[in-house]
Amino acid sequence: MPRLIALLLAAALALPALAIDRPFPANVLRGKFTPGYFPDITLNGKARQLSPSARIFNEDNRIEMPAAVRGTDLVVNYTVDSMGYIDRIWILTADEVAQKVPSAK
Repeated sequence: MPRLIALLLAAALALPALAIDRPFPANVLRGKFTPGYFPDITLNGKARQLSPSARIFNEDNRIEMPAAVRGTDLVVNYTVDSMGYIDRIWILTADEVAQKVPSAK
């Protein structure tokens, strides 16, 4: 029994070590995102469209289906593909919102 308790304690202490910063690409942009009916979205108050292969990552870095995203003016990082469509969106945590966007000057 003491070994089991020690093992569980060690596992619980190791979990925070698994939390890593999300790597955003160098060309990431920041904006306010409001989902709509796929592929339509609103980004920074303007109508935009998601690419057919768009991926939306939630705060836990898990992929969300566009229809499952709820909210308005969500602060996000995003990338734009060569056709001008939004291809990746990361919904940011409060800590990530406080950080400067890597591509901002």
